[in-house]
Amino acid sequence: MTKHNRNRKGLFVVFEGIDGTGKTTQIEMLARVLEQKGMTVVATREPTDGQYGQKIRKLFQDRSSATPEQELQLFMDDRREHVREVVAPALAAGQVVLCDRYYFSTAAYQGAAGHDPRTIIAENEKFAPIPDLVIILEAPVAVGVHRVQKLRGEILNDFEQESMLDKVAAIFADLEGDYIRRVDCTGDAATVHRLVLDQVAELFSL
Repeated sequence: MTKHNRNRKGLFVVFEGIDGTGKTTQIEMLARVLEQKGMTVVATREPTDGQYGQKIRKLFQDRSSATPEQELQLFMDDRREHVREVVAPALAAGQVVLCDRYYFSTAAYQGAAGHDPRTIIAENEKFAPIPDLVIILEAPVAVGVHRVQKLRGEILNDFEQESMLDKVAAIFADLEGDYIRRVDCTGDAATVHRLVLDQVAELFSL
């Protein structure tokens, strides 16, 4: 556990990356492994399904309906609610929290929209628990877009446009911290899962 988290009981792992990198799949696979080891796992995501998260999801189809400042505030409000109602109680109870996106995504996506990523991270760390581990799943933007369009059969939303994701990927690549690990996710799900297990083995004594 990193030095800034010694006072809490649970473990907190965040999965980050551009759209189409397989975060949800990898969280599901890791959760099964940890549960088989007898751990209590809370798998969660941002944006949440709460009052602010629902407003954010509406922006996926029409991002122009909010200013960049309003958009950033929605993410902050959603996270405050998420931390208060889900993340902090689970960590206090000694559970494992696996989160699909967190404030690093806010830094990357809102940073690509013109905000300063470092300022966003600093503001979030005033109230949001710092993860024990951040796994950034990395793939070329073209691979992520292909997976969204062809494998999921989805139309790209306003946050998934290729020009936007190029900027997002550059910010993710620039993030630094002793808790950050990078995993090549261009392989199949099983291959990526093995790489993820290599990164979390020490944290969970696997």
